[in-house]
Amino acid sequence: MTQTQNNSSGWGQKWPAPAKLNLMLRIVGQRADGYHLLQTVFQFVDLCDWISFHPADDGRVYLQKTLVGVAEADDLTIRAANLLKAETGCSLGVCIDVEKNLPMGGGLGGGSSDAATTLVVLNKLWGLNLSTEKLMTLGLSLGADVPIFVYGHSAWAEGVGEKIEEINVAEQWVVIIKPDCHVNTGEIFSAKELTRDSKSIRIADFTAGQHQNDCIEVVCQRYPFVQNALVDLSEFSEARLTGTGACVFAQFDSKESAVRAYQSLESKWQVYLAKGINESPLFTKLRMDGYLS
Repeated sequence: MTQTQNNSSGWGQKWPAPAKLNLMLRIVGQRADGYHLLQTVFQFVDLCDWISFHPADDGRVYLQKTLVGVAEADDLTIRAANLLKAETGCSLGVCIDVEKNLPMGGGLGGGSSDAATTLVVLNKLWGLNLSTEKLMTLGLSLGADVPIFVYGHSAWAEGVGEKIEEINVAEQWVVIIKPDCHVNTGEIFSAKELTRDSKSIRIADFTAGQHQNDCIEVVCQRYPFVQNALVDLSEFSEARLTGTGACVFAQFDSKESAVRAYQSLESKWQVYLAKGINESPLFTKLRMDGYLS
């Protein structure tokens, strides 16, 4: 199949790839193949990488510039674009330019979000017309968090993260600390002392205040920087871990209280001030630009 470079207005624009937070993470079981059964709540925040796509007439898929320490072939945006080409037979090429703002290895989903934005936007720009469900399935082969970014809305997720149900949660101000460490997710999920038998809860239970993260004790035992960040942030509001970290976050009812916490912490920590949002900025832009009804 050969496509034409249509939807020209989207080429060269900057497309957002937002961060996410896990507002809760329960491990309720483990499958025979070793994958853990989870319950979690995803919400986006308005911190974003920005990605632009430029037509490549020779059919190649390549980066404008590579990320430090990441080979071009391993970059998730490149893998996502090549996956679309392999799935559809599309012969078109693209030059991908990534403005990286989200910290790597922090549990905010930056790489997964970059991959999802590539899948969603190139599906439009290349005129491939794959469904959201198909893009989510493709995304899952790139990483467990990719589907939620393709889905584009805050969600309650179960299974290994593939069973997603849209929810709306309070869009509060958030302060995020990125400790000076990278947490190895595989190490955490393979830890013998990790809780794997939490009782399943309902969305109403989460809404009522049950938002534990079953990984937090194991992470804090192995990564003192995370423990220290949680202690410092908890002076201002309830501090929580997103996913397996390393980032920790706290929610605030007002921008003023969030700014006070941010200003108190910024001399000691790599810290971000953000707003929780239920709709991904990517989908807000797609709708405003006329790609979605």
